[in-house]
Amino acid sequence: MHFTGRTWRPPYEAHSVIIQATSGCTYKKCRFCNLYEDEDFHMSPLSVFEKDLAEIKQFQPYTRRIFWTGANPFAMSYENLKLRALMVRDYLIKCQTIAMFASIRDIQDKEVWQLQKLRAMGINGLTIGTESGDNDTLELAGKGYTASDIVEQCQKLDAAGIEYYFVYMTGLAGRGNGPRNAVNSAKLFSRLNPYFISIDSLTLFPDTELYRMKQEGRFIPAGEKERLKELQILMENLQIRTHLFANSSSNFHPLEAYLPKERDSAVQEIQYVIDTEQEETMAQYRNNLKSLG
Repeated sequence: MHFTGRTWRPPYEAHSVIIQATSGCTYKKCRFCNLYEDEDFHMSPLSVFEKDLAEIKQFQPYTRRIFWTGANPFAMSYENLKLRALMVRDYLIKCQTIAMFASIRDIQDKEVWQLQKLRAMGINGLTIGTESGDNDTLELAGKGYTASDIVEQCQKLDAAGIEYYFVYMTGLAGRGNGPRNAVNSAKLFSRLNPYFISIDSLTLFPDTELYRMKQEGRFIPAGEKERLKELQILMENLQIRTHLFANSSSNFHPLEAYLPKERDSAVQEIQYVIDTEQEETMAQYRNNLKSLG
């Protein structure tokens, strides 16, 4: 198998077979991220991609789900996605799902009929790092799109029948702004159909713009208990049936909940952490984190 640069996959893709489709990121302007700053975006050569598929076929011929790595492989054109998806089907006849990271920007240049075709070829399960659904927070984070863009592009995915997952980041709005971010994001997410919502919590690393803004006093990070309260507000305001989980290492307290069924118990669980843990202990946990996850 051929992998170059940083290889990254969400925790929930742990059981998926992984193949590199692209490396690097097409954007690299999110103010909280430095994962791909030293990598230029490029597609894996088709010949290399095919060799890797042949190797997967040799060792895991009955693969049912494959995850394409890269910050946002869905940035590839419709024709490139189609070519590689059909190649997956040639080699892995039992494969039902081709999943990958995607940005809202990657959907914009694709028509609904193209998305429908890609869905028919097996492309399904897009992890979208929206991080927020609040315009002020999206601008602060340097995401390069607005809340209305999220709605417009994800409605295209809904029309095409493509399953997608959102990432929400507590603390991203800064101190005192979590409630606004949570309420506005919940309202926006409730207009759409994310199969599940994955929660991360902002961790500032050197060499990111947001870290420099903090050093200069232009960004004040939210406290740890403030972030948990933000998560409570998000859950209380979500009006959709979805699976929410906050079990990456960026979360001090791992949590999973099916909403709305387990909303009340999850909110109470978070409140228990707020009431019993010390802010200093939680802050030390974050200070000890060396990478996202």
